[in-house]
Amino acid sequence: MEVTIREAVLDDWQEAGRICYEAFATLAARHGFPPDFTSVEAAAEPIRYLIEHPHIYGVVAERDGRMLGSNFLDERSTISAMGPISVDPNSQDRHVGRLLTQAVLDRAAQRRAPGVRLLQIAYHNRSLSLYAKLGFDVRGSFAAMHGQPIGLTMPGYDVRAASGADEAACNTLCLRVHGHDRAAELRESIDGGTAKVVERLGRITGYTTGISYFAHSVAETNDDLEALIGAAEDFGTPGFLVPLGNTQLFRWCLAHGLHVFFVANMMTIGIYQAPEGAYMPSVGY
Repeated sequence: MEVTIREAVLDDWQEAGRICYEAFATLAARHGFPPDFTSVEAAAEPIRYLIEHPHIYGVVAERDGRMLGSNFLDERSTISAMGPISVDPNSQDRHVGRLLTQAVLDRAAQRRAPGVRLLQIAYHNRSLSLYAKLGFDVRGSFAAMHGQPIGLTMPGYDVRAASGADEAACNTLCLRVHGHDRAAELRESIDGGTAKVVERLGRITGYTTGISYFAHSVAETNDDLEALIGAAEDFGTPGFLVPLGNTQLFRWCLAHGLHVFFVANMMTIGIYQAPEGAYMPSVGY
């Protein structure tokens, strides 16, 4: 029986979460890396969030009524973000990943999204090759940095919780760096209490939706990013993403006791503008 693709529904979250955990854990073990998620539950809860979110589109692959994998498209911003994509280890290398990828690219095309981006784990050569064949370009490499919180306060850099009154300044900063804002993600993180801003000389010079794998940060300078990282209470697993092209920030993280969990490649299809400023991407982009 052929593989079928359908839209994800809430009843899928536990099985999709199990597959997500096992797919990433199997891949990591094959390459000598620790798993991205610490448990099935740690993978399943983000999957549940993605399925429930009204602006994130999810699909699952099935054969004979059995789920084989899932994929998601974050549609909250001008640029869409693909992933996480996961395929049951027993069904990998059988074109299921290609079908799941094409399904969300078709969705993006239907919505006339100007671009789609993703973060691809660098040691997974097969996915790198698949995305390249489908038209994605590699734009940069990023280190997932993890370790103990730094607990650093930088004089003149005031880090505080972001509020609704900060949204306009943060969106303007993101627009300046990336050419588009990520207003919906910012608003959700403010409402959820994870967003922080850094103020310097009485104005906002950087913000983060949370120093973690699932959050993004934008700033005028590396010092602003360092202030946000230094104030973070936890980095989670597998940490936060630092552009390897930003050697100053990367070395700063290493000098403050952080370690590289793995390296990921940012890949894009459609419109892309190279960032002009200091930033750290989320797992989407």
